[in-house]
Amino acid sequence: MPEGDTVWQAARRLHAALAGRVLTRADLRVPRFATADLTGRAVLDVTPRGKHLLTRIDGGLTLHSHLRMDGAWKVYATGERPRGGPEHQIRAVLGNEEHTAYGYRLPVLELIRTAEESKVVGHLGPDLLGPDWDPAEAVRRLLADPGRALGEALLDQRNLAGIGNVYKSELAFLAAFTPWLPVGELPADVPPRLMATAHRLLEANKERPDRRTTTTRRPRTPLYVYGREGRPCLRCGAAVRKAELGDRVTYWCPGCQTGPAAESSDPPPHHN
Repeated sequence: MPEGDTVWQAARRLHAALAGRVLTRADLRVPRFATADLTGRAVLDVTPRGKHLLTRIDGGLTLHSHLRMDGAWKVYATGERPRGGPEHQIRAVLGNEEHTAYGYRLPVLELIRTAEESKVVGHLGPDLLGPDWDPAEAVRRLLADPGRALGEALLDQRNLAGIGNVYKSELAFLAAFTPWLPVGELPADVPPRLMATAHRLLEANKERPDRRTTTTRRPRTPLYVYGREGRPCLRCGAAVRKAELGDRVTYWCPGCQTGPAAESSDPPPHHN
């Protein structure tokens, strides 16, 4: 699932290609909006909200999309052949004289009134990359259910918007607690530090082509634990583990992180 920094980058690409220009081509390939004609209207802006994309169009309309697990927006020069996947995976086409954007495998695509955007994003918590970022409110929401596992609370977009599976695992590692620890058992100073770290990492990575959470200079080690099951922890050397947390996998280090753990499903350790 894309993280908030990935969605921010997608919004920036779409905004640069579409904003301030009149649509000469618009094709929404979902039954409910297939007959909508947006040609002749100007795109006003493309704004990310957590993991949601809001493409605002002249006339008080917003095209709302969500990438979920494998959706993507690709931008090409108008007339250039798109290469984002098979033709049948294209759910939306927005084009002007210079650029054309193709939305691939979009599980959520709907045309709504701009005045009614709150119906699709109003439930979200403070946006880590938005102007509304409020760390105190994010902490309040995170701790609202003390018995909830840390990893699940971080993933809940109603608490704070922008955390996906990668940052969930990395933040729990940096906090030194397992993703299964109930948030009510965190020391009082940890949630504010966790929110500050989350904000710092997403801000730093929104401008990078490759996401990094580590400070190590070792090659091919941009992340501490995510995707590193069986490999030595970069801090203590223990084998990183992987297990289920809800409907997603999570990664953690048994040497660095305190708290309960699920039964792991590790591959054999690497010995590189």
